[in-house]
Parts: sequence; structure tokens; C-alpha cells
Amino acid sequence: MTEPALTALGLSLKVALWATGIDLVLGMGVAYLLARARFPGRELLDALLTLPMVMPPTVLGYYLLVVIGRNGPLGRWLHDSFGINLIFTWQAAVIAAAIVAFPLVLKGARAAFETVDVQLEQAARVLGVSEIGVFLRVTLPLAWRGILAGTLLAFARSMGEFGATLMVAGSIPGRTQTLSIAVYEAVQAGQDDTANLLVLITSATCVLVLVLASRLAPGRSVPA
Repeated sequence: MTEPALTALGLSLKVALWATGIDLVLGMGVAYLLARARFPGRELLDALLTLPMVMPPTVLGYYLLVVIGRNGPLGRWLHDSFGINLIFTWQAAVIAAAIVAFPLVLKGARAAFETVDVQLEQAARVLGVSEIGVFLRVTLPLAWRGILAGTLLAFARSMGEFGATLMVAGSIPGRTQTLSIAVYEAVQAGQDDTANLLVLITSATCVLVLVLASRLAPGRSVPA
């Protein structure tokens, strides 16, 4: 394996791990809120948070440029207050991947939380267990399969993110060039051997993630 391929693989793994970690924390919180709370606009909020799943990545990348770019509200504030410029950095790639993959964690976690019997949670409360204790000792152990499945899918999606990442992070070898972007650049340059190698690495990584998902979160066996 060539050094550029290893560098792109390492960067992709770093971006995917950070993005998945962010999605896991935020996704579980929002999913639990949507599954348990009843408030006006709940389904609208769910639709807005799911939008990155169906929105073209380049459009999402443009929105990110508007927000975190040097002239955007968040980008200008970060630059003026802390001297931070997110555009064309690996952190921008993390933001793009996290937003694109977020609906996968949200949908998986919400479905998992909604399958948990609320009577079990109520019984724990009657026994004096705190709300945090109910979540950690009752809800989470019963919902972990769906959460894990969504998280692994989000990781795979983050590994393959292209459009939004290219818009906000660019294609800087060794800094922001992930595997998917490296494949694009290799094809554009006519480097078929490099492209084939990168595609093989990407495919093998995605297959490994899916196999891991099936082993860690197996489905229920069908009785004979």
C-alpha cells in the first residue's frame, strides 16, 4: 500500500471516528427527546434533522460554507474571537461528515427507544431509581442494539462522505484528502492503478464495518 493511500485511509478513519462520536452523543440525546417527549413541532424537528439524508451533499456543503465560512455568522465569530478558520481543515471534514451521517444515528436510536416498554421505566421510577439511573440501567440496555446499528452505519457513511466534504474541506493531500476524494482525484488524473487501490481499500473497510455490525448486533433467530 502506497504512502498517499495510507495517509488518506488514516485521515478518513480519523474523520469518521470523530464524526461518529459526535453523532452518537447528540443523536442519542435528540432521539430520546423525540421518542419520549410530546411537544408542538416534534415531527417538524425530526424532519429537519433527517434532511441531510435526502439533501444533495453539494447543497449541504453550500449551507455549511454559508455558516462556517469566513463571511458566515459562525465562521466570522470563530475567526474574530479565537482566530479559528474551519474552512479547508480536517475539522471541517468532521463537521460535514457528522451532519451527513447524523440522521442514521437519530433514526436508529429513536426507533430503538420507542421499542422500550415504558412500563419498565415506570417500574424503575417507582422503586426510587433516578431519571439518569432509569436511562442507564433500563432504557439504554434495552435499546443498545438499534443504537449500535445506527452508529455503525453512520461510521460507514462518514467514511464515504464526498460532496459536502469537498465543498468545505477541499482536497489537500495529507490534510483534507479523504479516501473518497482521493479516488476522485486519481480518476481525474488518469491514475487508474491508484484509483483501483483506493476503491479496494474503501470497499474492504465498508464490508468490514457491516460484518462487524452483524456480529455485534445480530438479529433475533427465527424459530424452526
